[in-house]
Amino acid sequence: MSFSSKLLITFLVCGGGVTLLRILPFLILKKFCLPKWMVEFLQFVPIVIMTTLWFGSLFTARQGHLPKVDWQYLTATLPTLVVAYFTKSLMWIVVTGVASVAFLRLI
Repeated sequence: MSFSSKLLITFLVCGGGVTLLRILPFLILKKFCLPKWMVEFLQFVPIVIMTTLWFGSLFTARQGHLPKVDWQYLTATLPTLVVAYFTKSLMWIVVTGVASVAFLRLI
């Protein structure tokens, strides 16, 4: 595979653009304070992302039929919900969910 200067420039520009888009919000927010309502709203973002990922794994779409439930993930959800209720820590929720799925695949 030949490596041209156009390819190198493309990689550098794309890498720089992605890096800038990920770092720029942090740099801007260091200088400005968000309103209280915005901070409260943004606290829901991690939970919404985790719920979206959970629903995507729990249900399998089939054209012309109702979604199929993945029983393994549904079973792993039960201990995860218990941990979520008591700890309210996103880290422990993720660890419990991953460990539950790993245990169910093991047996």
